[in-house]
Amino acid sequence: MNDITTTARALAALGHEARLDVYRLLVRAGEDGLIVSDIATHTKLPLSTLSHHLRTLVSAGLVTQERQGREVVNRADFTAIASVLTFLTAECCEGVSLVRENAA
Repeated sequence: MNDITTTARALAALGHEARLDVYRLLVRAGEDGLIVSDIATHTKLPLSTLSHHLRTLVSAGLVTQERQGREVVNRADFTAIASVLTFLTAECCEGVSLVRENAA
């Protein structure tokens, strides 16, 4: 279940150009994911910078990491992003009353 705090954290994480680029790359990689060095090659980000951005995406619940031997595989969490999108659109077209202050 998603709430406004979780959604805000996810959107804030994606609000940085480099993190959005990394996330979209992981989406393209699908369930296989990518190791950090492959992400760095594709994005041209230095490893230390990439590590910071990945930590932010993991903390926001958008990316999962799994150690496989000496490597860490990073994957987009498709369930998490679907939850964010559902939260944003859940009340679509339900109508909203316009509230205006009366000018005296």
